[in-house]
Amino acid sequence: MTNSTITPADDLTITRMGYGAMQLAGPGVFGPPKDRAQAIAVLREAVELGITHIDTSDFYGPAVVNEIIKEALYPYPADLHLVTKVGARRGDDGSWIHSEEPDDLRAQVHENLEHLGLDVLDVVNFRSAAHDGGSEESIARPFTVLAELQQEGLIRHLGLSGVTVPQIREAQAIAPVVTVQNLYNLVRRDDDAVVDYCADNNIVFASFFPLGGFTPLQSETLAKIATRLDATPQQVALAWLLQRSSTSVVIPGTSSLDHLRENTAARDLVLPADAVTELNEIGAQ
Repeated sequence: MTNSTITPADDLTITRMGYGAMQLAGPGVFGPPKDRAQAIAVLREAVELGITHIDTSDFYGPAVVNEIIKEALYPYPADLHLVTKVGARRGDDGSWIHSEEPDDLRAQVHENLEHLGLDVLDVVNFRSAAHDGGSEESIARPFTVLAELQQEGLIRHLGLSGVTVPQIREAQAIAPVVTVQNLYNLVRRDDDAVVDYCADNNIVFASFFPLGGFTPLQSETLAKIATRLDATPQQVALAWLLQRSSTSVVIPGTSSLDHLRENTAARDLVLPADAVTELNEIGAQ
């Protein structure tokens, strides 16, 4: 079993196995869920399973997911940490609209506070315009706004989403960075340098879409390894991410209780060295 928690700041300890709440909204992360009672049950089960790290945002729905989290879990357990994001809005058609103007960032923070029922947000990630990474556009202006809100006492910790190492360094010159959330998995490994930088600087690196972008051949290889280890492909992919670095965390999302339990079991799966070697080679297939 990998170390189960990480402490990127003195007053912040989270479980490396987290839960991503995005899928609790309707199709396309837009509108209400088909089964609100089931969504509430999944959140409560996540906490029962010992997860203290829930990833969310007010642009999931919008507002829908945060309101469900509040209904399911408020008043929140003392050790539960909600990590949210700002930097986007949703169009009436469900489109994703980048939004980083200072006044709107402030409004987004206040909306997260309101819909979660909080006076202060544990962690707020700034979602960059290039959410999948690869852009060196400056993030100093929007991140400074969030740093000001932190100084005002509305945010405890700051993080980033969809960024490069130079952008992390740029943000660190403004305020401490405790989390980075990027698209990264066995076959989408463009951010290897980001993962290593985060490990070297005790920054949480949260991977999303752990099974995104696989070819049929890569999926077949993963399935064979999973069968050999008496695990599911999802569990193996999550375990590989958890073993990838000392500060890696995962935030798999689901609206199913069975899938939640299956995903959470990956925290107890230790991959042997030969399996890790085979998995490392998957990206080259």
